Parts: sequence; C-alpha cells; structure tokens
Amino acid sequence: MAATPLIAGIAIATVAYAGKYSIQAWNAFKARPPTVRMRKFYEGGFQPTMTRREAALILGVRESTAMEKVREAHRRVMVANHPDAGGSHYLASKINEAKDMMLRKTKGGGSAF
Repeated sequence: MAATPLIAGIAIATVAYAGKYSIQAWNAFKARPPTVRMRKFYEGGFQPTMTRREAALILGVRESTAMEKVREAHRRVMVANHPDAGGSHYLASKINEAKDMMLRKTKGGGSAF
C-alpha cells in the first residue's frame, strides 16, 4: 500500500515535467522567425501586352530558361489551372500566351480575352 502514493507521485512529476517541456517547446516554436514554405507565384494583374519578363513570372521560370524547362513549367501550371478541371479560361489563355512568348512563337501578346 505504501507503493501506491509513491507511484502516483512519480506519475504526477512526470506529467508536470512533460507539461513544462511542452510549454517551452511551444514558446520556442512561436518565437522562431516565419519561413516561407510555399513557392511564391506571380501575383498581380496582367499587362496589356505580355512581356518576356511577365511570361517568365507566370510560368515560374527565368527568362533565360531552356525550352524543355519552359514546356515542363507550362504543363505543371496548366494542370493546376486547366478549364476542364475547374480552372479559368482566361488564366489558361494567359498561361498559353506565356508559353508562346517564352518559346518565341509570338512577337507580342494577343490574348483572346
């Protein structure tokens, strides 16, 4: 019978130390500087005539990216924004226009919208 209060005391002490550690860990977690975990995509409206810089921002590539990388980026962005999957026709046309601009198929923007 004397062992029961001892076991209860050890259990309470263990819970107290675990709670103290949890509070310290939570405060350290809250105090850390914020980090960007998501990839930053192009934000903002579109220019009246698409530029090469804007096309690169839309696709998430550099202006000097190889054609194969542009095609991969176009596919990745179109999968996320395709009209058949609930995306916007306007955005799809802008993404296609950006791909054409990066692959040098067009001289200037000529969006259907």
